[in-house]
This record gives sequence, C-alpha cells and structure tokens, in this order.
Amino acid sequence: MTCLVGLAANPDSGKDIRRVAAGASVFNNQEKRAVVARCLAGIAAADPSPSVLYLDDLRAIARSAVMTAGVAGTPVAGPRHGNAQDTVRAAAAMQRASCGAVISLGGDGTNRALAKGWLDAPLVPISTGTNNVFPGMQEGSAAGAAAALVASGSVALCDVAPQVKVIHVEIEGEADDIALIDAVATDDRFVGARALLSGDRLIAAVLTRAIPSAVGITSIAGLLEPMSDEDDGAMTVAFTARGRSAKWHVRAPIAPGRFDDIAIADAHRIDLGETVEIVGPCVLAFDGERERVMKAGQRATLSVRRDGPRVIDIKSTLEVAARDGAMLFPTAEGVRHAG
Repeated sequence: MTCLVGLAANPDSGKDIRRVAAGASVFNNQEKRAVVARCLAGIAAADPSPSVLYLDDLRAIARSAVMTAGVAGTPVAGPRHGNAQDTVRAAAAMQRASCGAVISLGGDGTNRALAKGWLDAPLVPISTGTNNVFPGMQEGSAAGAAAALVASGSVALCDVAPQVKVIHVEIEGEADDIALIDAVATDDRFVGARALLSGDRLIAAVLTRAIPSAVGITSIAGLLEPMSDEDDGAMTVAFTARGRSAKWHVRAPIAPGRFDDIAIADAHRIDLGETVEIVGPCVLAFDGERERVMKAGQRATLSVRRDGPRVIDIKSTLEVAARDGAMLFPTAEGVRHAG
C-alpha cells in the first residue's frame, strides 16, 4: 500500500489578537518548521518510501522542511490567498489524492478549516494555536511515525482513530458551516478582530465538549457539567447579561490568562442530532473565532453529529505497531530489528 501523508501547517496560528488582549503565547514559524521537520523524520522512519502532499503556505514552512528532509514531497496545486480557504482547498485536494493520513499544525480554527475541506479526514492534529481544545501538544517525531503507519496500512485506521463530533450549522439563505468544539452566538454587530474576548457579549452556545481544564467557551460549560468527545451527546448554554437574573455565575478562562465572570440563564445536555435554533441579529463564532453575521430575523439551525475527522491516537498507533512488529526492518543478514 502506498504511503501518502498530507501535511498542512498554518503560518498564522498562535499569533492573533489574544497575544495583546490576553496572555496567550506566541508560536513562531521557526518552531513550526522544526515540528514539520520532526514529523517528516518520523514519516521516513516508519515507511521506506513515503510521499507527502503538502499545503505550500505563504511562509514556506512545509516546503522548506520537505526540501531538506529527503522525503518525496508535492505541493497542493492551485492559488494561495493566505487565509483559511487555503487549508479548506488543500484538505479537499488531499481527499481526492487519497492521503492515508493528514498532519495539521494549528489551533482549533485550522482544524475546523481542514474539516470543512475533508469532513472525516484521518487526522493527526498538532497544537500550534491559541485555545487548542481540538489539537494536542504532540511530539512531531511520534506524530509523523503514527501518520505513516496508518497511511501505509501497517496499522488499521479503524483500530486507532475514533471519529469525533461536529456541530453542523444551517444558516437561512446562506451556505452551511461547521464547528469542531463550539458554535456561539454573540450580540456583536461585526466580525471585527474575530477572537472572542468578552464574556458579557455571549448569547448562546452549542458545544461538542465541555472541558473545565481547557480555555475558551468550552471551559464555561465544563465548569457546569464536564463532557468529553467520547460522550454521545452535546451541550447547549444560554447566557444572560450581568445584573439580570441568572441560574449560575461562573468565573472561567475565556482566553489564555483572562478570566471573566459569566452569567448563565440555562445549560443542559442535548442528544446527537437534536436541533437548536438561533435567531438574528447576532454574530456566530465557530471554535473561538467570529465568522458569520446574521441579520435580524435570520435563522440558524445547529445540530451535533459524530461524522467528523477520524483523529489518529498516536500512542495507540505506536503500541499496535510495536505489538505487530510494524517498525521492525530486515538487516543485511536478514534478521529483523528495531529501526
């Protein structure tokens, strides 16, 4: 089986306004290149003749690493615009090329863009963003090896990659959208700087996960009732203005280093497939970034389904490979040994 791995590194992740308005750290492009280089080393170690199809970002993060790695690499064809649509287009191209696994470098927004291009992509997400609920902090060497083991068929995707939940958003008169972690309605009039930075502007939220140890809207719900991605359900939260009657008040980290007191009118679990309606005027934010402006009376219908990316578990993949001898290679004497 051919080992073809997709690779998408977002040069803009880890650099938004939350470095000024909150306490978020910066993830520079030099370190991203180093992570990509380690991924490529892992890919080459796990398969003798791998190929990489990569998003040739405007900062040449992937291209510069591929050129020095000794791994056959091909850039995704087509124009580059320096925005999320590059990732959407690259993901669709990787699906058409039948990539056996895709490595992404970015935050929640980067992986949302990738899922918009390829909803159920076999994905190894590496965190280089801000809130980072969806991707985790992964060592590139192990991430690359796991991606190659799955892409080559040495480890079966179905054994190590559970499918995650996705929020599907149908907006009246407009194109549909998705979110991986949370979809939030705010009373902002404009998209503006995109990042959600004020808890008192929130109207309602639908979430696939409620994680009290995370940062962002998911932490608010998590401090009320924790819910993991493995749970076959979702949550909805209704907010209220400070000073008005509230069911709960929660002090939550809505951005790194920034806590807000959040007034909550209601929060409860919903079933997968159950719909929630939001009526404008409002701005809809997906995975921490304001995206869509809704006019007065315009309706959006939100539901959560388990049809998203198949996230490859790196630890499980390497354990299966060790058990099956997938990382053993013949020596000159014909004896297999750990490479």
